[in-house]
Amino acid sequence: MGGQSADARDSSLETMGPPSPKRGYNKYATGCAMLASLASILLGYDIGVMSGAELFIKDDLKLNDTQIEILLGVLNLYSLVGSFAAGFTSDWMGRRYTIVFAATIFFTGALLMGFATNYAFLMVGRFVAGIGVGYALMIAPTYTAEVAPASSRGFLTSFPEVFINSGILLGYVSNYAFSHLRESLGWRLMLGVGAIPSVFLGLGVLAMPESPRWLIMQGRLGEARKVLEKTSDTPEEAKLRLSDIKIAAGIPEDCDDDVVPMPKKTRSRGVWKDLLVRPTPSVRRVLIAAVGLHFFQQASGIDSVVLYSPKVFEKAGIQGNTKLLGTTVAVGFTKTLFILVATFLLDRVGRRPLLLTSFAGMILSLAGLGLGLTAAEHHTDGHLPWAVGLSIACVLAYVAFFSIGAGPITWVYSSEIFPLRLRAVGASIGVAVNRVTSGVITMTFISLYKAISLGGSFFLYGGIAAVAWVFFFTYLPETRGRTLEDMEELFGKENEVDKQTKEENRVEMVNASNRNGNTR
Repeated sequence: MGGQSADARDSSLETMGPPSPKRGYNKYATGCAMLASLASILLGYDIGVMSGAELFIKDDLKLNDTQIEILLGVLNLYSLVGSFAAGFTSDWMGRRYTIVFAATIFFTGALLMGFATNYAFLMVGRFVAGIGVGYALMIAPTYTAEVAPASSRGFLTSFPEVFINSGILLGYVSNYAFSHLRESLGWRLMLGVGAIPSVFLGLGVLAMPESPRWLIMQGRLGEARKVLEKTSDTPEEAKLRLSDIKIAAGIPEDCDDDVVPMPKKTRSRGVWKDLLVRPTPSVRRVLIAAVGLHFFQQASGIDSVVLYSPKVFEKAGIQGNTKLLGTTVAVGFTKTLFILVATFLLDRVGRRPLLLTSFAGMILSLAGLGLGLTAAEHHTDGHLPWAVGLSIACVLAYVAFFSIGAGPITWVYSSEIFPLRLRAVGASIGVAVNRVTSGVITMTFISLYKAISLGGSFFLYGGIAAVAWVFFFTYLPETRGRTLEDMEELFGKENEVDKQTKEENRVEMVNASNRNGNTR
């Protein structure tokens, strides 16, 4: 009977098939995804605003390059505290209130940075804001993936990356707007206004429902059923999603009670054991895929390009803070434009084609940027117009290619592939890898380009992106149109096929042996 039930679910999914381009997106699920993804604007704003604010902070507080490297990159390491804590907090108090908690923490951090009077005070603000960023990065894609129907999950789960890019653009605009003020006041306003999105996020969460998957894990089936009916494309899909989540949570499929008792488990020990100590082959493959995605997204140099874009453009030959900050606005606008394009392609083209195209374009762009900067660095008589043009074009091309694949798909893919019980902690591990890699990249970039030149740094990032392309091509299956409860089977399919083949061969051998015995 179990095999028939699985086949029935698979045939139902095949009937649903890839999303039809003519079908409209579920407005309620879209609204929930947009509100949750506001949390991601916090990180984006911090990245964007620090790229310009550091120019003024360095002069006002009399900091050296090492202190600036630490100031910019340390938030990523601080965010580890938030990302790991968010996995347990979201399982304990729910996805919804975890978002409120994230907004409150970042609000406090932004105010501390805005009122900072010295480097130590500023680092305290960075620590608090970093915890809030860690919470936001983990919870926004997790909540969105759990609310979204399969037909538009790629579109909706890409919203966090859309808001990260919107935040970066707002940060760039803030830099440009406040750059004309007195130096000591301008950078403090740049950082302090980052508290404003947190207020909107905290108020917006009041209109959001709780994640249906978290509700079912608490045994609150009646509430989960109502949420699924609102966030699914059809009543049939709502029933199918409810049935699959109940099975994943260990609740009998035919149970129709509104509230059922759930056993008290030592969740943290069990989850870590199932993820890291004794994972099944499919869970191990899921974990490697998620960690690989997050590592390569950051190791290919995106934060070096975004955070240090004024310095890159200065090395290319552009002079003056106003011109430098104006050029960075073009970078933010390009990133935001192309991430919007990606949101409409994820559920039509699929994850793999976009990801592979994205990294192929990034490899070429990084090679061109390395070439342009190398030529500019070795030309001491004025600046080379073609090198300046090539560098600017390659930076814009790089962020465009990043935004159509590597940016959104990392969060979409890693938030949808973990099994239900492991999802929150699994997502936390992915965020931790993402932030550690980003922290290492941003905290070593100045030292790196001083050691191997600015052009050499981007040639290195291009080599890492080439390794990433090979990894994605050989290791990541397509997940478009599959339900979240179907992912473990997708990642374990090859193993299951091998087992089934061996079982069939064994049965044939036994039958053949029996026939031979009967003949004799």
